[in-house]
Amino acid sequence: MTNTDTPLMPDELANRLTEVFALVGPLYRRVHRKVEQAQPIEGLSVGVRAVLDLLHQHGPMTVPQLGRSQTLSRQFVQRMVNDAAAQHLVEATPNPAHQRSSLIRLTADGTAAITAVHAREHAALRQVGGDLTGADVDACVHVLTRMLALFDDVDVN
Repeated sequence: MTNTDTPLMPDELANRLTEVFALVGPLYRRVHRKVEQAQPIEGLSVGVRAVLDLLHQHGPMTVPQLGRSQTLSRQFVQRMVNDAAAQHLVEATPNPAHQRSSLIRLTADGTAAITAVHAREHAALRQVGGDLTGADVDACVHVLTRMLALFDDVDVN
């Protein structure tokens, strides 16, 4: 593992970022599976959970805004919103900025559901352990943000 503040040369950087991809994929799939396993307890699919999370973080949003923020197709997000609405977790409200695109907002049940999910996840993440520092986490977020920006042009629709 390189331990220097000197920027990596492009080929070395590409090799190291390949290591990151090799970890992110399995991590994502394991977390996805864990959410699926908790679905009988919380009643939330991965997609519905993502919608609730975004609305909890950012407040009411339109379906297209939800899709863009998670790089998901509008059609998929609409299905997840419909699922969440059927469970009374979200509701559509008039959008003063756009008559044909309603704002989706959390209901009280939706807020309670995503708050419970966050509490469970927080308890699990407290168990990561080790000697991780704030600088370690900042560096991880920085690297993943730069990698995500590389694929900003990917069309999901």
